[in-house]
Amino acid sequence: MKALSLLLLVSLTALVESRRGNQELLKRSKRRWVLSTIELDEEDTGPFPKAISQMHNDKATESEGRYHISGMGVDREPKGVFTIDEDTGVVYVHKAVDREKYSLFEIHFDFLTQKTGTSLDTKLSFNVDVQDINDNAPVFVSELTDNVDENAEAGDALIQLKVEDIDESNSPNSMFNVNIVSQSPQEPRMELKTFPGGLSHLTFKGCFDYDKAKKYEVIVEARDHGTPSLSSTAVVTLNVVDRNSHLPTFREKKYHGEVPESTTKDDILRIAVDDKDTPRTPGWRAIYFFIEGNGEENFQLETDPVTNGILSVVKGKDFETKSLVHLVIGVKNEEPLFVCRSKSPTGPTPSPDRANVTIKLINVNEPPFYEKASFPVYQKEEEEPGRVLFTPNIGDSDSDVTKIRHVLLEDPAGWVTIDEKTGKITTTKKMDRESSFVDDNDIYKVVIGAVDTGEPPQTGTCTVLVHLGDINDNVPSPVNNSLIMCGNRVNKVMVPARDPDGNPYSGPFTFSLGSDDKALMEQWKLDPSFGYEGALVSRSTLPFNNYLVPLVIQDQQNSMGRHTVQVVVCDCGGGSVCLSLKPPSSSLGPAGIGLLLVGLLSLLLLLLLFKCQCKGKDFQRMAAVQDEGNQTLIKYNQEGGGVPVHGGLWANYRKLLKQSIYSPFDSSPQAEPTVLLTPPNNEAGTKAQMTQKAAPMAQDVNGYNSAALTTMNSYMTLQSTQRQRDAFGSQRRQSASSTSASNRMIRHQGGSSRYNRSVSLLSSQHISDHIDRRLADVERIEQLVNRPHRYAYEGQGSRAESLDQLSLVDLGDDLMFLDDLGPKFKTLADVSHQTTEEGNVQL
Repeated sequence: MKALSLLLLVSLTALVESRRGNQELLKRSKRRWVLSTIELDEEDTGPFPKAISQMHNDKATESEGRYHISGMGVDREPKGVFTIDEDTGVVYVHKAVDREKYSLFEIHFDFLTQKTGTSLDTKLSFNVDVQDINDNAPVFVSELTDNVDENAEAGDALIQLKVEDIDESNSPNSMFNVNIVSQSPQEPRMELKTFPGGLSHLTFKGCFDYDKAKKYEVIVEARDHGTPSLSSTAVVTLNVVDRNSHLPTFREKKYHGEVPESTTKDDILRIAVDDKDTPRTPGWRAIYFFIEGNGEENFQLETDPVTNGILSVVKGKDFETKSLVHLVIGVKNEEPLFVCRSKSPTGPTPSPDRANVTIKLINVNEPPFYEKASFPVYQKEEEEPGRVLFTPNIGDSDSDVTKIRHVLLEDPAGWVTIDEKTGKITTTKKMDRESSFVDDNDIYKVVIGAVDTGEPPQTGTCTVLVHLGDINDNVPSPVNNSLIMCGNRVNKVMVPARDPDGNPYSGPFTFSLGSDDKALMEQWKLDPSFGYEGALVSRSTLPFNNYLVPLVIQDQQNSMGRHTVQVVVCDCGGGSVCLSLKPPSSSLGPAGIGLLLVGLLSLLLLLLLFKCQCKGKDFQRMAAVQDEGNQTLIKYNQEGGGVPVHGGLWANYRKLLKQSIYSPFDSSPQAEPTVLLTPPNNEAGTKAQMTQKAAPMAQDVNGYNSAALTTMNSYMTLQSTQRQRDAFGSQRRQSASSTSASNRMIRHQGGSSRYNRSVSLLSSQHISDHIDRRLADVERIEQLVNRPHRYAYEGQGSRAESLDQLSLVDLGDDLMFLDDLGPKFKTLADVSHQTTEEGNVQL
């Protein structure tokens, strides 16, 4: 039943489809385009234009119209290849076409009205197929130069070649074969293996030899199957890279060297080799190795850059055990040796070259030795001195052990001593575990030495490690004795404590107040009072101030330390440091700058006022400008104290004095005043000499207290002045006195100031006038204490004009030195000026 139903369904479906197809056939219109197949030969030689096809449309008989084509080769690249006759529909080609560029042209055909150019029928498209010809030869497109290793195995691909032919694929024109045309040199023989896709591998049979040929050139050809057959050739260049084809060989087969026993030494012997491979390549660089004789690994072999083997001793060898050492050394390259199996397939591989080395051990004095390099001993700190810490056992292979001398090499704290004969180490002081000489592991290091009697003497060393045990020999203390409590935010401060002792002789600690004072108890408490730090809490708000708080801190063994900490209660603001303790700012604001400028202007104004005030001073009647005793002493030949003289005698003295001033001196042999100069820095000595030898002159300058002394000084000054006038008038006479008075520079240096003073001839004239006035005052005196004495002039000076001119080096009228005499002289001038005006001269 099911099969019958399925059969009926299929029959109905076929009937419906048959009717639908008949209706479509009845509606289909008549074909209007008649097209012919268009094929075009590649690279056609013409002549052009050349008709290649003609099309027809049945509308052309019914109405007037024209044929039109467009598309590739017409109005799209490549343009101008095809055209059509608008009346006949003939299609023309105008140039040759390269199929490798354009293998197919898609062209659109239309039939348009003559007047409006509108389409009269449906547009149709078809292709112009360009038929291929064999116009391209196969070419090699891969790299043709490569490097090949000398040790390449036969059959390995040396280089890959790729060939392409752009003619139509899968046609005889694009199919090709690749062959070897020739090669140079001929061995090893080259072969080609081809693969699909135009690939080929160049292989070889045999072995390369870098020493025979370093470069190979192979000419290969690719030829296609087209008609006519086309081909191309290429030259493949293979550069042979040298590999390890030669073993290194020793230049000598036997080597000799010597080394002191029991010592290590670098570069005791150099062993050279030769290698024929290319220098500085892995096949040329050498590697040395021991074959025999270095079982104890006393020696070491290295290689320098120029292939020399460097033999060194890295572990000393004892002469008493063996005096000669025989070594067998081999050499090979970094790169394994290459052997061509094509030449000797079953032959043995060559063995590395070898050389014999004999090392002679020189007997030397060996140092004594201890059983071990270091020994630990244990000692409690603070034990009484005199305890024996360590007694060593010494050995020496070539010296008498009983004659060994023991010395102490390192004992940084000076806590131990050593017995020179036995080496026994004994403590001489108490050892402190908390000392800076003890390391973090509580170990104190002592280095001892044993010195033998050989030539030269040798010393063996040993380190004694003294492990110090701890005792409770320190009391806990605060880390800081000054604390800051920010009273504006908190009411407590932490008190951290420390104890140099270790556990169980240190923390945690117990904190308590160090006094039972009631005021202290009411002001402070400790909470917490146990741990590695306690908290000092104020019971009430404290004023900002400094507080001294006594504390007791106990360790785990109740060993207590009493301390006083200073608590600074202050305002910290938002930080942890008192605001008053913060460093002041160094910035200067506008107000500060303004005050600074005002101060500077005020100082300038005061200086200006002071200068104006000084200009009004009148020093015309200043006292005589003496060549005062500042660094200068003038010794006069004074003949002792005088006797009372009646007033009648004074006229004779005055007459004599005036004759000395206004008349030439005779040549009576009398002494000239002596000038004593002291160094500028001997100020104290100057003052002493001024006090002892120039007292009369000092009294006259200060107060005119003695008329006789004043007359004597004035007399000598006037005498010197007259000599200066005579020298100036004649320019022939000269004396030491006139030279000293005419131009004397007195230089005084003290602290940071320097005064230069020059007394000119003009100032001497001023002094002379002053003396005349003083003599007028002396006339009223009835008696003189001391007489004025006349000093002889010892003759005329040299008549040489040049020397006279040199003596008068300063004849100017410069009185500016009076402005730099200093405040002391100005005070003296004021006193003298005032006394002269009053006319009350005290003699």
